[in-house]
Amino acid sequence: MAKHLCQTLMEELLNNKIFTMHALAGVGSVALGTTVTYPLDTVKVIIQAGSSSSKQLTTTEVFNRVQSFSGTSGLYSGFWWLAVGRTLGVGARFGIYEILTAFYKDGREDNHVHASEALLAGLIAGFAESLITSPFELIKVRAQITSASHIPKSASLRKKVAVAPLIQKLLHGFTPDTKALNYSVSLLSTLTSKHPNMMTALQDYPWMMTGSGKPPSVVSVRKPPEIISLEGWGSLWRGLRSGVVRDSVFSGFFFGTWQSLHRAMLDWKAVGMHPEPRTDDEIGPLSPFAVSVAAGVSGSVAAAASHCFDTAKCRSQCVVLPKFISMERKLLKWKTPGKRFERATGIHPADRNLLFRGIGLRMARSGIASFVMVGSYFLAVDRLA
Repeated sequence: MAKHLCQTLMEELLNNKIFTMHALAGVGSVALGTTVTYPLDTVKVIIQAGSSSSKQLTTTEVFNRVQSFSGTSGLYSGFWWLAVGRTLGVGARFGIYEILTAFYKDGREDNHVHASEALLAGLIAGFAESLITSPFELIKVRAQITSASHIPKSASLRKKVAVAPLIQKLLHGFTPDTKALNYSVSLLSTLTSKHPNMMTALQDYPWMMTGSGKPPSVVSVRKPPEIISLEGWGSLWRGLRSGVVRDSVFSGFFFGTWQSLHRAMLDWKAVGMHPEPRTDDEIGPLSPFAVSVAAGVSGSVAAAASHCFDTAKCRSQCVVLPKFISMERKLLKWKTPGKRFERATGIHPADRNLLFRGIGLRMARSGIASFVMVGSYFLAVDRLA
């Protein structure tokens, strides 16, 4: 019964020309905005992930590095992952916002939404958007980092070495560090009671195989099967706390600022009108260009307000955390470092001085993307109508 009801509802929506028109316009506008601003996003991500407290990468340095390793196409590494994720995420953001604001406008004569109401609805819509886009963003970020990284040839890196089944499961594609194993064996060989085959016994423990103790490079774990195999399904939502705060703050500030600007432009348009309009319907709609400019300004303001959380999420997604290390942390009841606010929002204490790196690029990207997205949406609806 429920399945039949869902199928009937989907058929009615697809047969509804207005719904189909707005859906196509929305998908096209999001794709266009993402395409235009994606190079800015790539440079921003590399600056956020590659900078340190003592060194700050510049836009020119990042651009030249991407050009030398990946060419111009490297600026669009991971584009399709973000395009799909943003199409779903932005659709959820605007859809939930419209549903929530519909309750606010119910019963009002002029269908007006206050800026505080738009802010609250945006916070809730951003939460849903973050849950949807997080897996796509993780893969996108690692593809962007790879575009500016030197990838050694696998033939010179790896040799076919037989490893224990447990190693193959927990450390997919890992090549044993023979030097580290020999060092461990030499340390344990001084014990009075020794294992008859110590080398084989040590190979059954993943933490003895990591050598230096450093996690694998992001370049080595960038594709979905590699990420899931080594880090598990939960890693697709890594940095979820900072991502939820970022998207909630961004969405709340975006809709709150947009509504405030929209109200101000309506009041300005109403100046000098005789008789004085009583409702927004009597003032008339704003021009698509004015609405697009307001969206662009709102996007830049929202990006500035949420940028520190964006940096925290980006840097956390660049950390490869194998499953066995996550398991050890749970067993040892490992506590997240940092102050209470940092733990709640997913900010690592080591990143305190790096949180505003690339803020100008993100403000430009969000502003241009919002302007293009809203402007192209109105244009597409006008053409399709």
